[in-house]
Amino acid sequence: MKLFFTPGVCSQAPHILLHEAGLPFELVLVDKAKKTYDGGKDYLAINRNGYVPALEIEPGVVLTEGPAIMQYIADQAPDSGLAPANGTLARYRLQSWLNFITSEIHKGFSPLFNPKWPAEAKQLGKEQLAKRLETVEIELGKHEFLTGNVFTAADAYLFVVTGWAGFVGLDLTPFPNLLAFRQRVAKRPAVQAALAAEGLAKHAA
Repeated sequence: MKLFFTPGVCSQAPHILLHEAGLPFELVLVDKAKKTYDGGKDYLAINRNGYVPALEIEPGVVLTEGPAIMQYIADQAPDSGLAPANGTLARYRLQSWLNFITSEIHKGFSPLFNPKWPAEAKQLGKEQLAKRLETVEIELGKHEFLTGNVFTAADAYLFVVTGWAGFVGLDLTPFPNLLAFRQRVAKRPAVQAALAAEGLAKHAA
């Protein structure tokens, strides 16, 4: 398998999961600005939307969209605990968290990186994100991870997106359970391996 990635963005979540699952894979660096990889190849031929991640399962077979990629990876290593079995209520709860993170948190961060957004709009965006993180904070007060005491794909995703807070001036100190979660996850060998491979080891916690 080949994971098309850019350091520090949402492709880091499936990168972590590939290490967690113990699956063989190749990293392919994508130039986000130029939409190229491997020294000039057209990334739009891999993913016409131009963003990462994309997972090439075999030549000509490509899966896009982070939550789908993460579930695929987890299902290749069913004993890893990264995702409950398909068809179970636990699986739907995982999917609920993945949807919440992608639509309410991940997308909430996106405009905060846009230099064209006015300061007033960014402040409103931060306030909205803080409300969504209150939901996460409550859940992480009940157990170590989002769905219980087993690390799953949702936890990898949450770790990655909340890691962007410092870059946009979003204060996480009102969320002690989330901060403790981030410290726990940052210590996982798979997380450390992914961050090191992306040249981001110093940004772990």
